[in-house]
Amino acid sequence: MSKREEIIQLADTMLRKKGYNAFSYHDIAREVGIKTASIHYHFPAKSDLGVAIINQHIEGLKRLIHEHEGKSPVKQLNAFFSIYDNLHKENKVCLVGSLATDFNTLDARVQEKLKEFSDLMLHWVSGFLETGRNEGLFEFEEEPRSKALMVISHMLAIVQLVRLTHKQDFAMVKAAIKKELLKK
Repeated sequence: MSKREEIIQLADTMLRKKGYNAFSYHDIAREVGIKTASIHYHFPAKSDLGVAIINQHIEGLKRLIHEHEGKSPVKQLNAFFSIYDNLHKENKVCLVGSLATDFNTLDARVQEKLKEFSDLMLHWVSGFLETGRNEGLFEFEEEPRSKALMVISHMLAIVQLVRLTHKQDFAMVKAAIKKELLKK
């Protein structure tokens, strides 16, 4: 792994554990064992690092979507859940959940990149929910976009709330979403 990739990975972890405004280049430099000037070489401004982190998530989500393209809507739903399963196992919050709280303090480029990531996720989930409903696999009355927002917001919230409640609440919420979609 290159120093650039190591910086991005560590900053991503710090962002999702502490929040965007709660870590500095000094924190990263101390962990990586380099000078802050080395970080500035790769990322002149923190917003450059923020954009790089979000770009990494966009590319990961695009790979996941591509891997599940043409698969059943239920398999795509499970792939969506796998994002949050991993976050839950790692005791992290999702990128959107972390950055949305700091949104008004973010540089415009970071805000736009976050919106791009959110739009990609929303488009994907809306798409497989609509396909699933059209194929008779899912049942819901809302518009697919509205239902996607509900599903995403439930998963986004539960990875944070489970830190305050019982660990089994994560599985309970995920099962409830699936049961509601699949009821017939």
